[in-house]
Amino acid sequence: QVQLVESGGGLVQAGGSLTLSCAASGRTFSSYGMGWFRQAPGKEREFVAVSNWNGRSTYYADSVKGRFTISRDNDKNAVYLHMNSLKPEDTAVYYCAAAMAAGLRVRINDYDYWGQGTQVTVSS
Repeated sequence: QVQLVESGGGLVQAGGSLTLSCAASGRTFSSYGMGWFRQAPGKEREFVAVSNWNGRSTYYADSVKGRFTISRDNDKNAVYLHMNSLKPEDTAVYYCAAAMAAGLRVRINDYDYWGQGTQVTVSS
């Protein structure tokens, strides 16, 4: 069982930066792939970024590639999403999720545990 709690969301101007954090409970955190997803109002939840168990392999959605960076600290049971050059279209609730399955997972159904989400609003 893994419990996930996101933090770090807020209001930022376009072009600004924000770092989201996701704190995980449980002693097996390092065995999970960790992903970030987001859901904008009226839209479906979409994949943003994923890290494998040790952080050495990552994958990003095209819409955030080059602007966002996912990282993790297994000693602290935490995963982060560093967001730069933010755009108004990045406005969404951001969720972290944990996947037991191996590999870099991008589908919602591949994830076993979810946080409650944190709001990110980018003003123009």
